[in-house]
Amino acid sequence: MTEADAIDKVDDPVTISTLVSDFQDLGVNAGDTLLVHSSLSSLGWVAGDAPAVVDALQEVLTEDGTLVMPTHSFQYSDPEWWESPPVPDHWVEIIREERPPFRPEVTPTRGMGAIPECFRNYPGVLRSNHPTSSFAAWGAGAEEVTSNHSPSYGLGDESPLARVYDRGGKVLLLGVGYDRNTSLHLAEMRADIDLEEVNYAFPLVRDGERVSVEYTDVMTNTEDFEAVGAAFEAEIGATKGEVGAAECTLIDQPALVDFAVSWFESNR
Repeated sequence: MTEADAIDKVDDPVTISTLVSDFQDLGVNAGDTLLVHSSLSSLGWVAGDAPAVVDALQEVLTEDGTLVMPTHSFQYSDPEWWESPPVPDHWVEIIREERPPFRPEVTPTRGMGAIPECFRNYPGVLRSNHPTSSFAAWGAGAEEVTSNHSPSYGLGDESPLARVYDRGGKVLLLGVGYDRNTSLHLAEMRADIDLEEVNYAFPLVRDGERVSVEYTDVMTNTEDFEAVGAAFEAEIGATKGEVGAAECTLIDQPALVDFAVSWFESNR
């Protein structure tokens, strides 16, 4: 989307004050634990770009709330499985051996969008120590959400997703669909369904040294996530509204996860 396209999407600039009002009208409240999946371009022309969105979310939640975003870095997945695009076979081992270690304070996100990449650098934001599936958090529950993120099953019960669930959190789909909703991966992990297990190794820093850590995970699948979301909204319900020019959905995360567990067990 060009800047001219963004201007054409809105009658007036999207600002911190309009974002605050829109978030509050949607049902985001002070003190909430809020997991945000986002598209900056969906909002229209924003005065101040991604920082304006982060500032507005923090203002609404206040320091009593907790703001969470996925800060995944898929460049640390196994290059043998890369498809968009694949790399030459003889590159795979070179990449595994030569890429720098994952460092939460340095490693950029990949494919997450401008808002999470901005958010991870904000003062007071903590980031979990998982090289492919990290989450960043700010506010009262930031340490609880981001600490003890298990290397294995990185979107499962020892992940920030489960801590958001424990806190009775909400999910905000800010201009994106259920295919971006990572909480459905937690439901996959909890459901009694067959998931293919895979073994990885990734580089981390421990005691100042680069080390390779082995872990186990599963092959997840987002192909039916939109169907899960539609079924959830039809049976349980979610709040719909606009933030700027973006179509948004606000969801009770524990209710969604519990519903999706049963849906996966019945439909996969």
